[in-house]
Amino acid sequence: MILVMVLLTMIVFGLSHATGDPRYMYMSEYSTGSTSAEMWEAQGKRLGLDKPLYIQYGLWLGRSLKGDFGTSLTYNKNSIDVISEGLTGTLQLTSVSFVFAILLGVPLGVLSAVKRATFWDYLGRSFALIGQSAPPFWIAIVCIFVFAVYLGWLPTSRRGDWTHYVLPVITLGWMPASALLRLVRSSTLEVLDSEFVKLAKAKGVSNTTVIWKHAFRNSLIAPLTFTMVLLAGFLTGTVVTETVFAWPGLGRMAVRAALNMDFPLITALAMVFGLMFLFTSFIADVIYGLVDPRIRYDR
Repeated sequence: MILVMVLLTMIVFGLSHATGDPRYMYMSEYSTGSTSAEMWEAQGKRLGLDKPLYIQYGLWLGRSLKGDFGTSLTYNKNSIDVISEGLTGTLQLTSVSFVFAILLGVPLGVLSAVKRATFWDYLGRSFALIGQSAPPFWIAIVCIFVFAVYLGWLPTSRRGDWTHYVLPVITLGWMPASALLRLVRSSTLEVLDSEFVKLAKAKGVSNTTVIWKHAFRNSLIAPLTFTMVLLAGFLTGTVVTETVFAWPGLGRMAVRAALNMDFPLITALAMVFGLMFLFTSFIADVIYGLVDPRIRYDR
């Protein structure tokens, strides 16, 4: 994790300089007239641009470790403070969408595997096919048109009571639920065809016990890995959903920062998103040893 974070800081720092001189981003701070050479040089010294590149990286990394990624050009505040304010909205939306995807994808995946080649299997696979084929922005627009405009049942945007969560959660959670359904189905089918499951059935173990205690638990490794990646994807991949539904969160904030060329905020968001992916991957590795008796970690 430490090595990956170091590489991530190098990539982010390199991209920040590859896009051009950072002083151009701060030109709006000056008067509408031409910027003098003295002001230009003073700004370069303030940003440390008069030093060699490796020293600039060291200074930037030191400030980053203290949580100082610079002042956001859009909000005129410390970038980390801006992210902290937007994180609440994203966590609320992604947590509900994450639970929705698991509660929908896992049971339907098991049902589709157990009822293989039946109506329920075809129904589950059709649900997964639509969810993985339709773009999220198209699903969002269709949901808004049907349930908000035509039927008038649900609001179209903003954060509020539980009704404001329905359409964004469906939009954000349908595709991951579909992928999870297909993965759980394939993993469960593989375990159901194994010898120890056939032996359990031959001993007279009930079908419910065979499915949930033997087959389901031994098929969790692949879905668990995907679930942790799914959680990180929820936290970092809400750009489309938050933009369409005008949801205040990190995704919409990233779009606004990109449109305004707010590189200090974009840099901070990239680092935060990288940390989220690393943390969820670490949690997945820890959970492996809890759900699979074949995996043990040396003390």
